[in-house]
Amino acid sequence: MASEGPGDSASTSGRPSFVSAALLTYGTNLVVAFLSLINVLIVSRTLGPVGRGDVVFLTAIAWLVSNLSTVGIQEANANLAGAEPWLRRALATNSILFACLFGILAAGSLTLLIALIPAIGGESELGLRTLTFASLPVLILAVYLRFLIQADYGFRVTNAAWLITPVANVTVNGLLAALGWLSVGTAVSTWIAGQVLGAAVLVWYVGSHLAGFGLPDLRLARRTVWFGVKAHAGRVMLLGNYRLDQWILGAVSGSRELGLYSVAVAWAEALWQLPTALAAVQRPDVVRAAPREAARQAAGAFRVAAAVTLVLAVVFVAAAPTLCVTFFGESFRGSIDELRVLVTGAFGVVALKQLGSVLTGQSKPTLASVAIGISFVATVVLDVVLIPSYAGLGAAVASSLAYTIGGIAVAVIFARTLGGGLGELVPRRSDVTLLRSRLRTILRKPPAAGAGEIPVESADELTS
Repeated sequence: MASEGPGDSASTSGRPSFVSAALLTYGTNLVVAFLSLINVLIVSRTLGPVGRGDVVFLTAIAWLVSNLSTVGIQEANANLAGAEPWLRRALATNSILFACLFGILAAGSLTLLIALIPAIGGESELGLRTLTFASLPVLILAVYLRFLIQADYGFRVTNAAWLITPVANVTVNGLLAALGWLSVGTAVSTWIAGQVLGAAVLVWYVGSHLAGFGLPDLRLARRTVWFGVKAHAGRVMLLGNYRLDQWILGAVSGSRELGLYSVAVAWAEALWQLPTALAAVQRPDVVRAAPREAARQAAGAFRVAAAVTLVLAVVFVAAAPTLCVTFFGESFRGSIDELRVLVTGAFGVVALKQLGSVLTGQSKPTLASVAIGISFVATVVLDVVLIPSYAGLGAAVASSLAYTIGGIAVAVIFARTLGGGLGELVPRRSDVTLLRSRLRTILRKPPAAGAGEIPVESADELTS
């Protein structure tokens, strides 16, 4: 076992308040989503639906395969680094080794699979596929280190690293488009470069501000993999819900249909930013809390996210023509109905992200995987049935139904496992009033000296 170092002890004295950390993370996610939409706009208007589809196909493969190849190590990092901070040095070094191993295996397996079944590679070029596959170890490492850093409430640096790729995309692709040099190859290369820079920031932070990198620990590696595998089944299926439809749609219906659908997905994913932020921010507290307390805090955060999502969903349905056609052009009119359908699945996503994260944080990853598995099975079946006949609209219907089914499943499991009833998950008028009050407090009160945050205990700010 690695020895404890000076940077290994828990450092919660400067932890941010739940609301301020959630606002920071949610705000970052919104900025990322906005910049990503700007990049989608640049690429779509310059390269058209076919070019946009080619770019999405490669980046979706890289994103999906890298996350599928993590083997859940990041989930173990979050739990172990939060509960046993003296393990952080070994966890950091083991993360590098795991990322190299799993990234190389993923790249080799994917190359072999495409050689055996060329249709899986879609219409992508060999050179760009090779470059994309070579980036997989870096993408995997970034996931590992983000969870490790967030276990010590390091949301500022993870948010900064998260911003790098969309900023690079908009800056570089915008410049190349203005010069007439933007192509599928340059767009994909810029995306990969942004991912590499983001990972470099995380490595620097772990080495200089967190615990640093210690000796590899084989015993800890076995423990990490054991926990990770149990959590990974759910993550694999959840990611399948997010991106499998795009892969199938691109392979079956072609780049144009995928290009249209990707615009609808890009807008719909804006609704997922709040539950994503809340799940990340509440995770360190959930790891340290008793089951009933974790359930109480998570229920309050879920109610707020569901209420906000309802309002935003109505806005998106009404504004779909503007969002798809006014922003992207007449050639993307086919995205309107797809966006409206996708929006209806947002509530299932809120439940899967937040409540599933709480179950995993409470060392019950298998139960989270069961709920996600139900959603995944629905996704596969509905994609296979609907996409060949209805293309992008079929993919949208399949995703929304699958998210809803999974959301109901995870809510039932969450309530039965951690205590309380399903009624605790239903939004209340008092939640909105309390949130408004907390926001006013955060905005009016000056930052605490030194930390730049308002220190409080936990997600109680949303529940008490």
